[in-house]
Amino acid sequence: MSAETGLRPARRSPAHRAAAASGRTSGPPRKRKLNALAGGAVVLALLLGVRTWVAEPVTVDSDSMAPTLPPGSIAFVLKPAPAWFGVHRGDLVVLDSPIDGMPIIKRVVAVGGETVEIDDAILLVDGVAPPEPYVDHSTIDGTHFIPTAVPPGDVFLMGDNRERSIDSRDFGTVPVEDIRGTVVKPFIRP
Repeated sequence: MSAETGLRPARRSPAHRAAAASGRTSGPPRKRKLNALAGGAVVLALLLGVRTWVAEPVTVDSDSMAPTLPPGSIAFVLKPAPAWFGVHRGDLVVLDSPIDGMPIIKRVVAVGGETVEIDDAILLVDGVAPPEPYVDHSTIDGTHFIPTAVPPGDVFLMGDNRERSIDSRDFGTVPVEDIRGTVVKPFIRP
């Protein structure tokens, strides 16, 4: 007990006494707050960097990719995928629409050097109908599209909902460098 105050000093835990003996303390509250703010800023910067240069969620607004991606679905887009892995037939890609500049998702149905045509709603690539289990052909009514050669470095894009999609049949082939990324994981909302 202290003679001046009549109070006994507070008991300290063994861990606190060991830290005080070694000269380590948890620091003043202001320094802890600044460290927490700095750590939060670093995490935020990393998340923004990932979203800007690596991956980004995109919400599907139209039904042009149904049933694969119905409206309201969220698709995760890997932005460096076209540069890292290339663009291949069957890939789902994101690009800015050549018509209105809005982001759209379409399927690559042909790449540079191939010829595309549609005969009575059946897609033909170099004269052969590729398997398309994601397209409901019963909803397409006798669509035709004349044979079109895809230039090297370009791709031909179509929506899975062929009857409702505005795609390369309307705006032509698209240069690969215009593709912003590849869909890696779609989340379909119930």
